[in-house]
Amino acid sequence: MALYTFKSTACKASLACLALTVTLGLTACDEKDIMNPVPQTSLQDAYLFDTPARVLGQVNGMYAGLKSGNFFGGRFPMLSDIRGEEFINRLQNVFTGYDAWNHTINSGSNDALTTWSSAYATINLTNLLIDGLAAHPNVVDAATTAQYVGEAKFVRALCYFSLITFYSQPYVKDQGASPGVPLRMKGESSTTNNNLARSTVAQVYAQIIKDLDEAEAALPLKYSSDLLNTSRAHRNSAIALKTRVYLNMGQFDKVVTEAQKIVSEAAPYKASDGVAHQLQADINTLFTTNYTSTESVFSMPMTELDNISGQSSLGYEYNFNQEYNLNPSGILGNALWGKDDARRTMLRTSGTAVYLMKYRKVNPYLDYVPVIRYSEVLLNYAEALARQSAPDLKTATALLTAVHQRSDAKYTFPASATATAKDLTSTIWAERRIELLGEGFRSNDLLRNLLPIPSKGTAPSITPSQPEYIFPIPNAEISSNKDL
Repeated sequence: MALYTFKSTACKASLACLALTVTLGLTACDEKDIMNPVPQTSLQDAYLFDTPARVLGQVNGMYAGLKSGNFFGGRFPMLSDIRGEEFINRLQNVFTGYDAWNHTINSGSNDALTTWSSAYATINLTNLLIDGLAAHPNVVDAATTAQYVGEAKFVRALCYFSLITFYSQPYVKDQGASPGVPLRMKGESSTTNNNLARSTVAQVYAQIIKDLDEAEAALPLKYSSDLLNTSRAHRNSAIALKTRVYLNMGQFDKVVTEAQKIVSEAAPYKASDGVAHQLQADINTLFTTNYTSTESVFSMPMTELDNISGQSSLGYEYNFNQEYNLNPSGILGNALWGKDDARRTMLRTSGTAVYLMKYRKVNPYLDYVPVIRYSEVLLNYAEALARQSAPDLKTATALLTAVHQRSDAKYTFPASATATAKDLTSTIWAERRIELLGEGFRSNDLLRNLLPIPSKGTAPSITPSQPEYIFPIPNAEISSNKDL
């Protein structure tokens, strides 16, 4: 597969220290240099940017970091979902998210560490790429350099968004005045600069938006294949992610502005420029036969050489090993999710329990992990229209209907579900729970609206005032960063 063909051991990072690994050095002896050439997959820092192929290797390594099993390859979306009320834990296994599900995470918990370390490791990969391109300006042409920097800024923004939504208070609580996370903007190859204070939530969000604005301006409209359009950032990827970020900030007018760049005025909704994003006729195809359709704005691709296996795999967690079944009192029992809805075909019943089967492949787990789908963009847009100062209920309802009727064509929303801005917003939230189930949205949707996390099974409810509402900073970071 084109995206992950080159792997470098440089950029292996841990925690906020993010130390660069150099596995083989060259001596001044010409004879030794000739007899012991540097392997293409294990290079000194000085050689990482000396050819276009090696530069591309750093780009590929950055995406590979994002796809880590502890990050967007599996564990991050899983932890994001199981904190909410949709899943019941069956096995009480701390290695498969039990602490997150049960709200018993502390600074020493594995669940506190995985996202933090994986996100900062990937952030360092983006920073090293940006710094390396600036230090080696003539290795690739200016247009390619701008594209690579744009891709790095998109990935960096996505990483910081994952951190700020896990480890900090929601932006809407106090307009971002709460402590956020350390903003690391320079590539590190040693532990020298470990100590760094936390920026505010507002400062982190400002950097996320800055990165995405600059990425939008630098990224290509599209790539040469559907695979690359799905697995690498392009202009519409940055715009789509901005609709999510602005929604988290409660800046609904800006969500509308961004969404209108990639959503047509009327159904069938479609992006008119760049990749022609649109809903697919059958949602099942997105998770079985066509992982690279135009609905897939950005996904984590899997092959037999680099798939995520074992306890971090979504297919293992939800389907194969049945670590979590769906909560009968969650969205599963909501009347909005009718019996004829095609999204119910992605469920299976075993005994009295119902399991999510979106990720249905067994070992090797080759299901792509969706990060951004066009249906989310439409729902972001619909919610923003319903919640802005001058609500547009008609357009918001049309967008909501397009998403729902894709899977349940005969369903008509009752007037009570869309009559007022409040009613329509509640209906959109319920639709998100159905459409995006198992894709890593539920706990953030609760937190960004300052809603309590409902109880489920033996797990208690958590209010916004409780410390368990957000993840604690892990001990490994506390011990290595004295400025926290």
